[in-house]
Amino acid sequence: MVVATISLIVLTCVAYLVPMPYVTMRPGPAFDTLGEFDSQPMFTFGDGVKTYPTTGSLDFTTVSVTRADSQVSLADAVRAYLNSDVAVVPKSLVYPDDETAEQSTQQSAAQLDGSKDSSRVAALRAAGYTVTGRPEVAGVVEDGAAAGELKAGDVIVEIDGTAVATSEAAVQAIAAKTPGDAVAVTIERDDKERTVDLVTRPDAEDPSVPRIGVTLGTAYDYPIEINNNVGREIGGPSAGTMFALAIYDKLTPGELTGGKKIAGTGEITADGVVGPIGGVRQKMAGADNAGASIFLVPAANCAEAADGDDHGLTLVKVTKLDDAISSLEKLAADPKAEVPTCS
Repeated sequence: MVVATISLIVLTCVAYLVPMPYVTMRPGPAFDTLGEFDSQPMFTFGDGVKTYPTTGSLDFTTVSVTRADSQVSLADAVRAYLNSDVAVVPKSLVYPDDETAEQSTQQSAAQLDGSKDSSRVAALRAAGYTVTGRPEVAGVVEDGAAAGELKAGDVIVEIDGTAVATSEAAVQAIAAKTPGDAVAVTIERDDKERTVDLVTRPDAEDPSVPRIGVTLGTAYDYPIEINNNVGREIGGPSAGTMFALAIYDKLTPGELTGGKKIAGTGEITADGVVGPIGGVRQKMAGADNAGASIFLVPAANCAEAADGDDHGLTLVKVTKLDDAISSLEKLAADPKAEVPTCS
């Protein structure tokens, strides 16, 4: 009896105190992109921009994930595993290479900023606006060829005197060089142009590939002012599709929702392509908790979304922003309309 009692105590301590290399993913709150965030409209528009009234809601859904600096005990992991709305996954899948909480927050915030830009561009283009972009330095590699010469936010205008209109064109112009070649990069900074002479260096993994030590993004010229007021409390790229739908709904006549509460998820590119996300099952549960009846699912997540309880949601399959707009317009006009679904 003594041995059994001691063993039970030890096992109990192990279950509750010894950390496990896992994190939990739970349903998080949903936020109406047509409503407010932190007591202010989620989207505001510049003076003179014509917007249209909307009803219903277009919610983006979230997942609550164990922090990188928190620990999950064996007992917590078992309880979570037994809850169908909670996922238990290896910590390394969510926080690779022992990523710290601060690093995770910074990366998540950067993804949110990218999502705001791409959703703005996709929505404007869907609404009939022309949005142009130029190659922009997103980051400079420490000790790279461009270190101390270029900085994030510089817009690349020319490579060796030849205009480059896209990031892809800039990459191709550099790729045409040989490591050790000189290259003249003309940039725009603070509304002034200057040319920086750099010497390409070999790529660390493939010495035959020339590098100047920068990562590139795109700087867009927006025809109208649109402000996304979602703060850094929310992170990641998965709200992009719902951001874009809200902007489109505000800028065009009629209502996408038909007065319904609609939720969804999905990363989006500036070209309006909807990409897969993580935690779709948890986001579905969150949508159900928020009272949604329709849930927009990236096509690549459909199999996962349909594998289990659908929470009474109509799972609308989305490949592009145009798909989502078309399906919602049909359902607003006729709740029984046939649209692409995950079932």
